[in-house]
Amino acid sequence: MTALPDPPVPREVKRLDTAALLALEERALELVLNQRLDPGWVEAHAASGGTHYLWPAVWNHLAHRPEVPRQLRCELLLVLRGGEHVMSLLDMLPEDFAPLPRVTSRDEGMRVSRLLDESPTVWQWQTRSSEQPPSQSQSQSQSQSQSPSPSPSPSQNGAPGRGSA
Repeated sequence: MTALPDPPVPREVKRLDTAALLALEERALELVLNQRLDPGWVEAHAASGGTHYLWPAVWNHLAHRPEVPRQLRCELLLVLRGGEHVMSLLDMLPEDFAPLPRVTSRDEGMRVSRLLDESPTVWQWQTRSSEQPPSQSQSQSQSQSQSPSPSPSPSQNGAPGRGSA
């Protein structure tokens, strides 16, 4: 049986607060999704009143775990307690993505895109600040994609949907 093709990646940027981000990271941990941060790290480093953003990049499938539905792999723009921005990835189920508030201003979407391009990854930020990484699996997942077919890294310029918030 041939698998149906994925629908287009949603072309909308979502905005979320730290409590919502923490809940999504905990859900990704429970589902053992590939791209996620340790919720304890997020709680310790994310600005408590910060606004974070999710930009869908690609669909992800876990061929070795068919019981797990396909996920959206999103670029995550995270604001830290010191006001710095870092970029990470977060895999999430589409039904968890859909209800999040969306960015409605093109200017805000363009600012998020620019910050995603310019911000260091969590791994780079931690290396510069000489902190322990959130987990070994996170460091590996930052440099590896678990998608069955090769696709460009969503952190590269030109990720699907960029510039059209």
